[in-house]
Amino acid sequence: MTEPVKPRTARPSQPGPSQPRTREPAKPRAYRSSVREEQARRTRLAVLDAARLLFTEQGYAATTIAQIAVKASVAVDTVYAAAGTKPVLTRLLMETAISGTDQAVPAEERDYVKQIRAAATASEKIRIYATAVTEVNSRLAPLHLVLRDAAGQAPELGELWTEIATRRAGNMRLFAQDLAVTGELRPGLGVEEVADVVWSLNSAEYYTLLVRERGWPPARLAAWLADTWCRLFIRGAQRTQDTT
Repeated sequence: MTEPVKPRTARPSQPGPSQPRTREPAKPRAYRSSVREEQARRTRLAVLDAARLLFTEQGYAATTIAQIAVKASVAVDTVYAAAGTKPVLTRLLMETAISGTDQAVPAEERDYVKQIRAAATASEKIRIYATAVTEVNSRLAPLHLVLRDAAGQAPELGELWTEIATRRAGNMRLFAQDLAVTGELRPGLGVEEVADVVWSLNSAEYYTLLVRERGWPPARLAAWLADTWCRLFIRGAQRTQDTT
């Protein structure tokens, strides 16, 4: 008896020598995007550096976007695209000077703030803060004075000045509260008083007087602030180091 012939299962056709294989579309290389991002970052930094130098040398009002473009070796349109108008540039300069990076960083995310909150004693918190605020002022103080002087004449900067001043005062209260919770403050010394004293002594004006005009090394100022605040605020604190 003849067996029925089984139908053959068709095999998928394989491309022969003359039949080209279908290739996957080429994926864009990731490094191209990274290169563009790095170029944009460098351009932005060049613009910020140029604006910082011109603002501190000749003031806000006398500085033009065209001058910033020439100093940064870019086109005027590039200045606007990379950083924005003069008020926006000023904000960026202030924020990056405070953070010490090329981006604004909220206070609670800054490394020294985390270190202060993790410190166990009031004296340790004070010393960390005194060192940090002196470092910040080495970058910020010249710009702070530019903003202060320009805010009265440039309405577009008045809001920025008020915002930064208000935020700074609020941060001082948070620092004072952090000291108070250690239970080491002198009796009768309130959070508001501590905040006000710290606010006055950590100012750009105070830094400028002692470091830029009287020639104090920044390290000396940081040690002096720490020693002064410890003796003013902490119960029973004594002078612990030579700050001369």
